[in-house]
Amino acid sequence: MPSWLAHYHLKNLPQDLIAGIVVGILVIPQSLGYAVLAGMPPVYGLYASIVPVIVYAWIGSSNVNALGAVAITAIMTASSLHGVAVEGSAEYVTLASLMALMVGAMLWLAGKFKLGWVMQFISRGVSAGFVSGASWLIYASQFKYVTGIPVSGNSLLNYASSLWSHRAELHLPTLEIGAVALGLFLLNRYAGGWLWGWMSARQAKWAGRLFPLAVVIFAIILSYVFHWQTSGVRIIGQIPSGLPNFGMPAVPSLTTLLRLLPSAGLMALIAFVSSSSVASTYARGRGETFDANLELKGLGWANLAGGLSQSFPVAGGFSRTAVNVDSGANSPLASMVTVGIMVLALLVLGDLLSPLPYALLGAMIMASILGLIDVATFKTAWHTDRLDAMSMLSTFVSVLIFGLNTGLVIGLIVSFAGLIWQSSQPHIAIVGQLVGTEHFRNINRHDVMTYDNLLIMRVDESLFFGNTEAVRRQILSALNRYPDAKELVLMMSAVNHIDLTAQEMLITLNRELMSDGKRLHYSVSKGPIMDIIKHTPVITELSGQVFLSTVQAVEALRIK
Repeated sequence: MPSWLAHYHLKNLPQDLIAGIVVGILVIPQSLGYAVLAGMPPVYGLYASIVPVIVYAWIGSSNVNALGAVAITAIMTASSLHGVAVEGSAEYVTLASLMALMVGAMLWLAGKFKLGWVMQFISRGVSAGFVSGASWLIYASQFKYVTGIPVSGNSLLNYASSLWSHRAELHLPTLEIGAVALGLFLLNRYAGGWLWGWMSARQAKWAGRLFPLAVVIFAIILSYVFHWQTSGVRIIGQIPSGLPNFGMPAVPSLTTLLRLLPSAGLMALIAFVSSSSVASTYARGRGETFDANLELKGLGWANLAGGLSQSFPVAGGFSRTAVNVDSGANSPLASMVTVGIMVLALLVLGDLLSPLPYALLGAMIMASILGLIDVATFKTAWHTDRLDAMSMLSTFVSVLIFGLNTGLVIGLIVSFAGLIWQSSQPHIAIVGQLVGTEHFRNINRHDVMTYDNLLIMRVDESLFFGNTEAVRRQILSALNRYPDAKELVLMMSAVNHIDLTAQEMLITLNRELMSDGKRLHYSVSKGPIMDIIKHTPVITELSGQVFLSTVQAVEALRIK
């Protein structure tokens, strides 16, 4: 029994019940839409919101993270299976469930080996660029539902080419429904203040959230009354009644399995990063602890269970978690109640939902996905961290041109390349002593005291094979600018590691200084660093001394 259930406070029951009911009702059309986005029949969106949600509520790390079908895993599923099987076919559905099993197994193994720290290697720029690029692909993929044009592809260029080549197949009634629905959803999203300004703040918030549901209900009524299906408008049709079937999806050929494996690995990574971001954000806000390894375990088991119950890969969703929290959820019991609503939808609402047009689901996804295009992060990064801005831009452009999987890999490569380049260009400052203190600061930033015979340089980076040559060049350049300095002191306070290449550079530097009649000294070296170098020629052949502080070095070496 999970701790939240063993120590459940009955006073939270009313709020959890209300939150579960609200989330369940609001995400029914969203779940149907995300199944369509994944290339599957709509009912599979409801399947994805039952067994995986129960398992995560039992095992997962967050009390309020609302798991289920989300846009990113849906579009990645569609992208991974593009060209492997026909969308909506039995083979396609089986492969999607197999993808959930593969993603779940990878996440579970990662949790078993406590690899939660991997999350920190996905930079903010890469994740924002990936989500923004995926948002454009999601937007483009929905044109087939709001126009009736059979658009297909896994990159923006493919979608554009497909749209142009099949433009003659535009279905006007479908376009009219899609355009009106998209306009209403966008109006509600971006002009809500104008629509609901006459209400109180709380009323306006709930009016904005319930408005899409009202549009869905109204569209179902219109579709039923005016028989839109007879006009060629595609509707979701009869939703199979009953719970998902349980069983192991058929394993395809080894070739197909190996083809899907890299996609499953990237999807596992993105699902973890996405879900962890949601869970950790709300954990901090609620004063709760967040365990990345437990999140891996919960996500892993949820996707494993989903793969055995006709689901596709799932993760925590920002929008539904926000609704869950705002509705008063205090524990995973709210998610259990949401599952109950989904089960009722499967058992009772199948006939009622059947007239719902695909154009409306496509418009709903198009309107909601615009909020994921993160322009603000790029602007901030461009002004404060150009390397992260370049990582974001390269990921975004690569996703649009090459697709999700290749785009993410390119973004990661650019991010790590930027990190390596940054490490290879270490900052080294010539410092002087602030008058009347024991502090040493950059001579270009502060009014400090220097000494003719003494050159003090602060190394602001660990020394390794990638930056030793750059460090050596900067030191020699400084010595050339200060020819009277016979004593060189390297402040090592920021150096956390010195590899073999760096040791050889320091040994060579010491010998060159000795040949010029100069001496090399170290100050403020950390204990672990001294443990590495104390028995090497870096210290045993050192022409100068190792000082505990730079003040001691100045007192011992300056010309008085």
